[in-house]
Amino acid sequence: MTRYIARPIEPTALKELRTADDAGRPTVPYTATDDEAGSPLRCCLKPVEAGERIALVSYAPLRRWAAGTGADPGAYDEQGPVFLHADECGGYVPGDRYPFDRPGARRTVRRYDARGRIAGGALLEIPADATAGIDAALDAAFADPEVVLVHVRALEYGCWHFEVRRP
Repeated sequence: MTRYIARPIEPTALKELRTADDAGRPTVPYTATDDEAGSPLRCCLKPVEAGERIALVSYAPLRRWAAGTGADPGAYDEQGPVFLHADECGGYVPGDRYPFDRPGARRTVRRYDARGRIAGGALLEIPADATAGIDAALDAAFADPEVVLVHVRALEYGCWHFEVRRP
């Protein structure tokens, strides 16, 4: 069982992103191809299946978190591409594993303080015991009392996978 809760894109944000993304562009749904199968969906934290209606949108996770907390991330505000279902889906149901926890995959574990500023980070190569490895990386992140939020991202593309908030 995981010690932390992986958080997908919030439902209110998903509703907005299904119309226009965080760069102000209209969302354009399409049918996922075989090449996109397995890519991470950030609405339900499941892999894309060929034939599903999806959209690739620009998402600003820190900006959206900051808007709800009053933080001002300043220059640390960034946006990047994420896949989501074009229509409402069942959402994410936390379980006994972290999403996208393939052993050998490399992730960055980026830490943020209450102001929305980067407070450090770490490289994680997911070990054979993926849950224990991710738990340890999050334990290390939250060992700093200033850290309130962690973004788990793909190393190769920098894509946001999910966030974890201080328990």
